[in-house]
Amino acid sequence: MSFAFVFPGQGSQSLGMLGGLAAADPRVRDTFAEASAVLGYDLWTLVSEGPEAALNETERTQPAMLAAGVATWRLWRARGGGLPQVVCGHSLGEFTALVCADALEFAPAIDLVRFRGQIMQEAVPQGSGAMAAILGLDDAAVEAACREAAQGGVVEPANFNSPGQVVIAGDAAAVRRAIELAKARGAKRAVPLPVSVPSHTSLMRAAAQRLAERLRELTVRVPSVRYLSAVDAAEHSRPDEVRELLVRQLSSPVRWSQTLTALLATGVGRVIECGPGRVLTGLNRRIDKRDGLEYAALEDLAGIDAALTATRGQA
Repeated sequence: MSFAFVFPGQGSQSLGMLGGLAAADPRVRDTFAEASAVLGYDLWTLVSEGPEAALNETERTQPAMLAAGVATWRLWRARGGGLPQVVCGHSLGEFTALVCADALEFAPAIDLVRFRGQIMQEAVPQGSGAMAAILGLDDAAVEAACREAAQGGVVEPANFNSPGQVVIAGDAAAVRRAIELAKARGAKRAVPLPVSVPSHTSLMRAAAQRLAERLRELTVRVPSVRYLSAVDAAEHSRPDEVRELLVRQLSSPVRWSQTLTALLATGVGRVIECGPGRVLTGLNRRIDKRDGLEYAALEDLAGIDAALTATRGQA
């Protein structure tokens, strides 16, 4: 059974992540040391010891998640794991997917995502943006609630995560109005998220322009593994297309449901989450529950060994 790798984004980080893997293999610490040399601070100490509030700052979370995903990938490959048929990532995870597919070099990508986090934080005044998860309401109803709630402000779907789970983002007041309107339309829950940066909305367009300038200086190669983007749920290989997608991504919604559907249409029967946590694995199981599909996560050594056994001979 052929397999794909998916890479998680911001929100999957946690204090102490990858601790067990680091104890088992020095490659994990070595990967974080490479990132630390670029960043100018000890990223592994931050991930291991905190403070948690610092780890959750966008400009620190993004390099930490990129390093965690690449470290897990390197451990997978070092232990004999084969190459997936397809890779994709959720939001920041697209950068991890592109590093692992040899389209981006690791060290420049660490610097790039640090910059990405900085410009996202600078794009809107602190406390003026908000995000919320709308649960139990279909996509069209969420979009309608956002349109009605805008009232001259900005509130838009940011992540189409799975059927019945859409994250919205925008101006804080407009997000609050959208929460109430979503509840009135029958949402089971509408939960404000502890995030002040309204990612994947039109409020990020100025940041996207700055990211485009930085990307022009970055070497981008043709991916060595098929790459699907969660911006449009389509396959891309040309370096200029990849650059353009990474710019669009910042102000466009993450279309994860569509992306997983497109991923499965390539014929893979197993989807493996590479990085800390199991957020994408949970979403994937809600998106497509067909018999015969298998979902797994490489969050610990047992998970890696199980996936190695399941995929042996499929490189």
